[in-house]
Amino acid sequence: MNHSTTYPIGNPGQPWDESHKTQWLSNQSIQRSYLEEVLSKLAVLPDCLDKSEYGQLDYVNNVYPLYLVKNRQWIDGAPIFLVTGGVHGYETSGVQGAIHFLLYDAQDYIDKVNILVAPCVSPWAYETINRWNPHAIDPNRSFFSPSPARESALLMNALAPYLDEIICHVDLHETTDTDNSEFRPALAARDGKVNHNWNIPDGFYLVGDTHNLQPAFQNAVIDAVEQVTHIAPPDNDGKIIGVPIDLKGVINYDKKALGLCGGMTNASYVTTTEVYPDSESATPDMCIDAQVAAIRGAIDFVIGQENI
Repeated sequence: MNHSTTYPIGNPGQPWDESHKTQWLSNQSIQRSYLEEVLSKLAVLPDCLDKSEYGQLDYVNNVYPLYLVKNRQWIDGAPIFLVTGGVHGYETSGVQGAIHFLLYDAQDYIDKVNILVAPCVSPWAYETINRWNPHAIDPNRSFFSPSPARESALLMNALAPYLDEIICHVDLHETTDTDNSEFRPALAARDGKVNHNWNIPDGFYLVGDTHNLQPAFQNAVIDAVEQVTHIAPPDNDGKIIGVPIDLKGVINYDKKALGLCGGMTNASYVTTTEVYPDSESATPDMCIDAQVAAIRGAIDFVIGQENI
């Protein structure tokens, strides 16, 4: 792994104070539209789906409504399949993959299971192509109570009534070249630490849960995605992003301990997707297709495994 000790904001070895966070925020700008790229698509959902607002984020003179989408005809007692996208707003295919699934794929499943989708958890970060929210907080390290990130707190509150029935959770993410060029250096600077970049893997991989490995499930998702795009090989040390691989294209994190979105439920089957959009072999549509393949692969496996 490579490392760098400098970032344009802050002083090496010293965590940011509020003035540094304000300086960081002043450097951010709107680069795309949540209204046009997300809300307009959710306005034309199939008739079999329904959306509900679960909160709003009032950030930097903008108000962002947040939505959950589910079966219009909810099946009492049926297992729930949860999909989350855009916990990190810059990870485009997570958001667009969730939306694509809703528009074109969800209707294949809603006669037997319940679908619950939060397509864009962090809309300000989506518009500014960021990992953090405006307070320099990472929502994907904030899924615990009380949460420092309003994005995380609102979603956890919205999902609280469903937690006992969620059987599967697929959290859609990307690993990008900007992880090394911007986001990891910014993280190290914010926390007053030395930055250690990881080797960016060329291809798709999954992050499972250290305490709930489910290897057959993870393999089924990898197999489904491999029909769409290539799976990331390990680096020369047998690792992906510095973590030893457990299965082909699969590493594991302690999701609850790290406050990850994938750890907020007690679902039996949990995985986090990681698409690599900067690959020479990838296109935006291919990245979206990979996310959809992961969702479908996960649902198909669980339906078969649990005889639903």
